Amino acid sequence: MLDSLLDQLARARGIGDAYHNYRGELKYFSTGTKAAILAAMGCEVGDVDGVRRELERIETDRWASLLPPVAIVRHAPRTVAVNVPADALDTNVAWAIALADGTRREGERRAGDLQELERHALSGREWTRRLLPVDGDLPVGRHVLHAAVGGQGATECALIVAPARCFEPEALQSGERLWGVAVQLYTLRSRGNWGIGDFADLEQVVRHCALHGASFVGLNPLHALFPSNPAHFGPYSPSTRHFLNVLYIAVPRVPEFAECADASAEAARPEFRRELDRLRATEVVDYAGVTRLKLPLLRKVYAHFVRHHLAGTTPRAEAFRRFRDERGDALRLHALHDAIAEHLRGQDADAYWGWPAWPEELRDPSRHGVAEFAREHVDDVQFHAWLQWIADEQLCAVQTLAAELGMPIGLYGDYAVGVNPAGSETWSEQRVYRMRAGVGAPPDPLALKGQDWGIPPQDPQALVAARYEPFRTLVAANMRHFGALRLDHVMSLFRQWWVPVGLGSTEGGYVHYPLEDLMSVLALESVRHRCLVVGEDLGTVPDEMRRAMPEYAIYHYKVLLFEKVEGGRFRRPEHFERRAIATVTTHDLPTLRGYWEGRDLALRDALDLFPGEEIRRQVYEERTHDRAALLEALDAAGLRPRDAAQGGERPFSEALARAIQLYLARSSAALVVLQIEDLIGMTDPVNVPGTSDEHANWQRKVTATIEEVFEDEATAELLEDVQFARSD
Repeated sequence: MLDSLLDQLARARGIGDAYHNYRGELKYFSTGTKAAILAAMGCEVGDVDGVRRELERIETDRWASLLPPVAIVRHAPRTVAVNVPADALDTNVAWAIALADGTRREGERRAGDLQELERHALSGREWTRRLLPVDGDLPVGRHVLHAAVGGQGATECALIVAPARCFEPEALQSGERLWGVAVQLYTLRSRGNWGIGDFADLEQVVRHCALHGASFVGLNPLHALFPSNPAHFGPYSPSTRHFLNVLYIAVPRVPEFAECADASAEAARPEFRRELDRLRATEVVDYAGVTRLKLPLLRKVYAHFVRHHLAGTTPRAEAFRRFRDERGDALRLHALHDAIAEHLRGQDADAYWGWPAWPEELRDPSRHGVAEFAREHVDDVQFHAWLQWIADEQLCAVQTLAAELGMPIGLYGDYAVGVNPAGSETWSEQRVYRMRAGVGAPPDPLALKGQDWGIPPQDPQALVAARYEPFRTLVAANMRHFGALRLDHVMSLFRQWWVPVGLGSTEGGYVHYPLEDLMSVLALESVRHRCLVVGEDLGTVPDEMRRAMPEYAIYHYKVLLFEKVEGGRFRRPEHFERRAIATVTTHDLPTLRGYWEGRDLALRDALDLFPGEEIRRQVYEERTHDRAALLEALDAAGLRPRDAAQGGERPFSEALARAIQLYLARSSAALVVLQIEDLIGMTDPVNVPGTSDEHANWQRKVTATIEEVFEDEATAELLEDVQFARSD
């Protein structure tokens, strides 16, 4: 009996029954896995009565209200499902819509005349679900629908009118083929940065790329990290995706820096200059050193801002106040989180590693202790809000420059699939995050034990109850200053592999999400912000996602090294997917040179990352085959370099790298992106999946300054050839 009820509850909460593994085998989820996921969702699962209560709550929530928490309409006719008591069919359903622009639409229909979808008995009363037609020419946007039956029991819900598809720039709609250069911002070297790539460096890259005809510059996630814990620097495990990493602030570009005598004097000290030289010279980013250099100086600049601007009504002060008003409660909570973290870590960094270890009265933003902290530390909280304003200003300035230089897209951002459990996003939005589980992936050939990425999932039922606002505001925050946005692991909009705390990654299970609703919200924000959407769809892609991406005009992510057809041959350039962005390699893969020379395989050997000798041998053999197949593809395209004769193994060369990148440039994909590491022939990868301390992930810098990269004659010739190939 209990197992049967648990199966019912699992299905009601979106937990799958089975999935096909990487071998194509159908694997069923155990009752234990389902029960553990349900428990992570906060459900009662210990006995029959508890599970029955959970099922009753779900049915009550589904039927007892006239309107759902949120309704999404995308195509005509515009209808909303409403629940009406069967004994009230002779009465009218009156509705009114408060539009986002302040106007109002309203109407009325007899309940019994509405199309019926289903019936259900609840607490001795029969209910019927019917389709209520609403105004057919509603504008795209987020509105509020009010409704009542028989003049009683008025309810409301969020009404999202979504566009048919995501935004596409006119250049792409007209058939142009665009290209750009991707950089991991923190890896950039320049004569002016402070040991880490910054927004001034990004401006330089944009200027150089625009000069060569590029349409965009791609970036790693710029999400906010942990200012009080610089050792936590992984861009795909951020504190929050609502805000920015303040270490990217170019301090000399802050307007108040030049005004602040204290800051200028500090920056001119010989000790400061020596440390600055050291940080610029390191092979990897010294995050702790950069933080020690930047944040105290920014504190001085902030103090000057408070005294000379915020104390009055200068234009700069008004701009800061507008930013605070615009970003609202999300900014307040993030600044509060960072101020509390800074305060507590100053007392004991090990004990207060994150908000789950904070004193009880500070673990929830609604607690009295948090309000008391905010009153006692007004200046500290405001400092962290000010940092976000400065970062936002500088990023906005770069995107504005890109538009002025004629780039059709400008900045191409990256949106991480999740966040660190100890960060401000989970602290601020505990209503939707489930901390007793992690998101990961089922076993695959190179991770036979599965994966647990250590990022807590959002509960799909909680997202619906919150009217999708947590997702909508996240998407909007990430589209503010980007012309295109890449969604990491886009399949998470359909399903996520939950690994309950205490279970191994192989014991996880899939939880399904309302794909069409989330896609519709994504399309709405895409159109509002005029931002192209790219979905990172590498790996196992469910059929539902394959159908949804073209339907919503979400661009695919195509990696040349994976683009093979029958017989192990590489896909010909003219056969690439049109609505896609194509790249030779990615941040999770070896560089082009590292791939060709097998440096990544040697590294996996050294780090003992192969799950077994058989797979190790297969991977090495496949690499040998792929190098030969890639040379054959270059030969068929008339691109084989002169130093790569027919047959045998060929060493890596600049000519070979140029040929491979031109092969990609000739592709029919609407977008092509080159990695800055491949422009200069780097070998070391930026990240090795499956490692943490074993490899310097997210730290190593590029081996040349921005000036050296783009002033190099060979690079200039390659970019000229790429521009010609994309314009042909």
